[in-house]
Amino acid sequence: MNRWNIPKWLEQEIRERDTSCVYCRCEFVSSAGKGSHASWEHVVNDATIITSENIALCCRSCNSSKGAKPLAVWLESAYCKRRGITLETVADVVRSVAVAPTLCP
Repeated sequence: MNRWNIPKWLEQEIRERDTSCVYCRCEFVSSAGKGSHASWEHVVNDATIITSENIALCCRSCNSSKGAKPLAVWLESAYCKRRGITLETVADVVRSVAVAPTLCP
């Protein structure tokens, strides 16, 4: 279990799935040192939902911008507009939560 209470098997599964930011799609830091650093993200802002449908990796910039905002609100933000982030451009894991929000409490 890591410090965010994500089991090791789930962390590995997500790291294999999310090789770039689930929002802006920027590549994560490689061994060559290029790219952005990955950070853990709860697509639905509920830290008790620790599933592959709600846990993702995104860049620190997107994570900081999204903060505790609901996904739909954040996608309408100036940050997303400036960076061209829309429901159509995000990763499938994010889109599936937005389209069929079964994870919402």
